[in-house]
Amino acid sequence: MATTRPRPLVALAYEEAAQEYLRSLPLAHFMEATPQATQRKITLESSDLLSARRADVHVFNELLVQYPRQRQRRPGQVVPDNMVVLADEPIEAETSFNVPLEPAGPFWVLEYVSKHNKRKDYEKSFEQYERELKVPYYLVFYPEAEDLTLYRHNGKKYVTVKPDKHGRYPIPPLEIEVMILDGWVRFWHKGRLLPLPTELQREFDAANRRANEAERRATEADNRAADLERRLERAEQELARLRASQQPPPNRKNSGPKSSP
Repeated sequence: MATTRPRPLVALAYEEAAQEYLRSLPLAHFMEATPQATQRKITLESSDLLSARRADVHVFNELLVQYPRQRQRRPGQVVPDNMVVLADEPIEAETSFNVPLEPAGPFWVLEYVSKHNKRKDYEKSFEQYERELKVPYYLVFYPEAEDLTLYRHNGKKYVTVKPDKHGRYPIPPLEIEVMILDGWVRFWHKGRLLPLPTELQREFDAANRRANEAERRATEADNRAADLERRLERAEQELARLRASQQPPPNRKNSGPKSSP
């Protein structure tokens, strides 16, 4: 698809192609096995934290990517399970991510393949990412087998990324590392694990319990201090009473008549 045409016409052509693609999808495309859905959820929850820390990180879920192909009128089309785009400018994508109309192309695509529901032609997608889009990073995860592979594009083809000393696979431009933890792909940013909402909730609940316990102990300490102060006051009063009762009576002068010599 030529990119020298006026931008509104290019956008209209891509929108028509996107709608036609959507109508062509079988129902199976919209079904997702539980392992795929679980990993997608983890990825999106982690990506939300990353996006909050970095304004140039844009994360998309099941968004159609369209791009021009040489000597072909129709655009190339592929739908990553998840996609990360690095751009300082806003992304205008709505029904589809049209590469010529956006400030940057896909930087990282992530796909999760379940033996129970393959849904897509992942081998064809791999070729598109590698040969046509040349996406810098590509991750594929097989949940049932707990098999993770991260690829990096070297300008000609994909090569596998080797784990670092921590056993994690780094993506330096994002300051991100990935690794399987407890059966799922997890994400580290600047060396620290990005927590999930359930983990944050547990930490919050634990912090609340500690705060409540500290408040209870403080209240008990205050009560003990107040009780001790009352007892001390009573003791001082009793001591003053005892001291007063032990003092000799005052001397009294004889007020009777004096005897004659």
